[in-house]
Amino acid sequence: MAKRDYYEILGVSKSASKDEIKKAYRKLALKYHPDKNKGDKASEDKFKEASEAYHVLSDDKRKTNYDQFGHAAFEGGGSQGFGNFDFGSSFSDIFEDFFGDDVFGGGRRSGRRSSNRGNDLRYDVSISMEEAYSGLNKKVNYTTYKKCSRCTGQGSEPGSKPITCKYCSGRGKVRSNQGFFTIQQTCPECSGYGETISNPCKNCNGNGKVQSEESVSVKIPKGVDDGTRIRVSGKGEAGSKGGSTGDLYLFISVDSHNIFKRSDEHLYFELPITFTDAALGTSVEVPSIDGGRAKIKIPAGTQHGKQLRLRGKGMPLLRGGGCGDLYIKIITEVPSSLNSKQKELLEEFRKIESEKSSPIIKSFFEKAKQFWKKS
Repeated sequence: MAKRDYYEILGVSKSASKDEIKKAYRKLALKYHPDKNKGDKASEDKFKEASEAYHVLSDDKRKTNYDQFGHAAFEGGGSQGFGNFDFGSSFSDIFEDFFGDDVFGGGRRSGRRSSNRGNDLRYDVSISMEEAYSGLNKKVNYTTYKKCSRCTGQGSEPGSKPITCKYCSGRGKVRSNQGFFTIQQTCPECSGYGETISNPCKNCNGNGKVQSEESVSVKIPKGVDDGTRIRVSGKGEAGSKGGSTGDLYLFISVDSHNIFKRSDEHLYFELPITFTDAALGTSVEVPSIDGGRAKIKIPAGTQHGKQLRLRGKGMPLLRGGGCGDLYIKIITEVPSSLNSKQKELLEEFRKIESEKSSPIIKSFFEKAKQFWKKS
């Protein structure tokens, strides 16, 4: 059976660039790969066909020979089919995209794992907004794994040493056939270390680490907010086989406050006042997040919803000096019930109030009159 044209197989033109050829092959390789189509002989054949085409067209010299002589350029020279294809060099750049750099056993990494860093730990801390303002030292109690003192983390009984792994011959990697090519994987027997423990430590059963209850004091800086993450270096789990210790991460959660609301470094709250104070003006003491008091002046004629600002009365800046601001929104409360005297006085006020005293109301009804005229 005559071979198909390599350009036709990949679906590219003879003028296609290397990137276009590579992209076309990657698409076909992902579609017809044997691992995705186990037992499907037709897909395996298409995968081999596409790989053979890419092997030729991705190399300048082979491509030139093919363009001049076609398939005859590779007949009789021992390079038929896949017999002499160098998968490790010709295809590693493609297959690393979906297998990683251990494919084909080409091995860009050294086979044996030298160390295994310990796990990082997470500890959730809830603090009040006042604590976020002032900062604090927080004692954290947690469970972790420490290096075994008996075997110093090596896993073997004192005086004995690990032996070379028989499964992988000390390489830390094993190779397995997948279809027509070979994949290199971490040795399941020694977990990639190249050694196994023949005489496990009696204290840690060969793990090299033991469970331990630990306590550490952590400084939480002023100005922290929800989601702030604090790293405590070297306070996570111990590593294996001489690996470094992981870190402890504190995730900060700031409780909501019954007065203040926060947005970044700024604070906000609503201040209810009477309509007479809004009309005549007044001075009011308001709380600040540091537990103190601040006096603010409410000008006569202050409208509902007006926002006043107290500079530097917000939260501390986490990076750098200074504080944000405190914003106070005025809420004018209208009396829900009136005694007879109050009603009498308000009726008198209604009789003598003028349009000048309520410019917003006047403006609205002027617009309404214009609207009705158009209708």
